[in-house]
Amino acid sequence: MKAMVYYGDHNIKLEEKPKPTILKPTDVIVKVLKTTICGTDLGIYKGKNPEIASGRILGHEGVGIIEEVGSSVSQFKAGDKVLISCISACGSCSYCKKQMYSHCKDGGWILGYMIDGVQAEYVRIPHADNSLHKIPSTIDDETAVLLSDILPTGHEIGVQYGNVKPGDEIAIVGAGPVGMSALLTAQFYSPSKIIMIDLDENRLEMAKELGATHSINSGSENVEEVIKKIVEEEGVDVAIEAVGIPQTWDICQKIVKPGGHIANVGVHGKKVDFEIEKLWIKNLTITTGLVNTNTTPMLLKAAATNKLPLKKMITHHFKLDELEHAYQVFLDGAKEKAIKIIISNE
Repeated sequence: MKAMVYYGDHNIKLEEKPKPTILKPTDVIVKVLKTTICGTDLGIYKGKNPEIASGRILGHEGVGIIEEVGSSVSQFKAGDKVLISCISACGSCSYCKKQMYSHCKDGGWILGYMIDGVQAEYVRIPHADNSLHKIPSTIDDETAVLLSDILPTGHEIGVQYGNVKPGDEIAIVGAGPVGMSALLTAQFYSPSKIIMIDLDENRLEMAKELGATHSINSGSENVEEVIKKIVEEEGVDVAIEAVGIPQTWDICQKIVKPGGHIANVGVHGKKVDFEIEKLWIKNLTITTGLVNTNTTPMLLKAAATNKLPLKKMITHHFKLDELEHAYQVFLDGAKEKAIKIIISNE
C-alpha cells in the first residue's frame, strides 16, 4: 500500500509499505477514505519530535471503512464507515475512567507517533471499540475528518478549559485550523466578543466569516493597544493560545484581565517566559492539555445539524498520490492560503 513515511528531520517519503494486519483481538483494519495533514505532522517533519522511529507512517486524522475486525471488537463490523479519533483509548485504565483518554496507559496520541498512522491506504486501529465513531448519514466524509482532532482540540483545550461563558470577551491567538475550531465552538457558549489575532490577513478574513467579532493583525498593529480599545483597559476574560510559539504566549499573558483564563492549546517546542512577577497577583487560571476527545460524540451531533460552517475551513484537495506536494502546500500555508487540506484515497 502507499503510505507517507517519516525518516527523520525534513525527510518524509510517499512509498510502498506492507498492508497492516490484526495484531490484537481489539484491533480493526480500516481502509482510509479521507485523511489530512495536521500542524503536529508539520512539527514532526521539522524534527520537533526526534523520539519518533524512522520508518513510521504519519497521520492521526481520518475517515474510512472497516475491512477487518478483531475477535474482541463488539461495537463495529466490517463495512462500517467510521471516524478515526486522533486519540486511542483502552477504556479501562485509571485515566480512561476519568475520561482523560489522552493519557491512556495503552493509548493516547499514538497514531502517526508511536504506531503507524492514517496517511496511508490502510491503518490498524487499536482499542477500536473506544477509538472509533460511527458517522451520522448527515455528515459528509470531508467534514467528518475535521472531527478527528481539530474540532475537539479547539473545543476541549481552548474553549472548555478556558471556561468560556455567556457574555465573555475572548481572544484567540492564532487563526489556523485549531484556532478556527476554537472560534466555532466558542459560539456554543455565547461570548459577547471574539477577537481573532493572527499575522495572515486571509485567515483573519475567514475568521470574520466564521463568527469573529473583531480581528487584529499582530504584524501591523499593536495588539495590547487595540485590545484595550475593544474591551477596555483590563483585557479579555479568556485568552486562547493556538499556535505554540513564545510570541503568541506573550500576547496571551499580556492581554488577559484579573480573574481571567489563559488556555494554552498550541504545541510548544521552545521555552517561554512566564511573567510570574506580573501575573502572581492577577488570580489567573492557566491550563494546558492534549485533547481527550471525550466531547467528540457531542460534536458529531452538532455537526450533523449542518449549522456549523466547517467546510469553509477546507481550502485544498489532493489525492493520496499527491501527498508529498500537499505537505509543501501546507508548509507554505500563508502563500497558498491553506487552512485545512483533504487527502482522498478513493
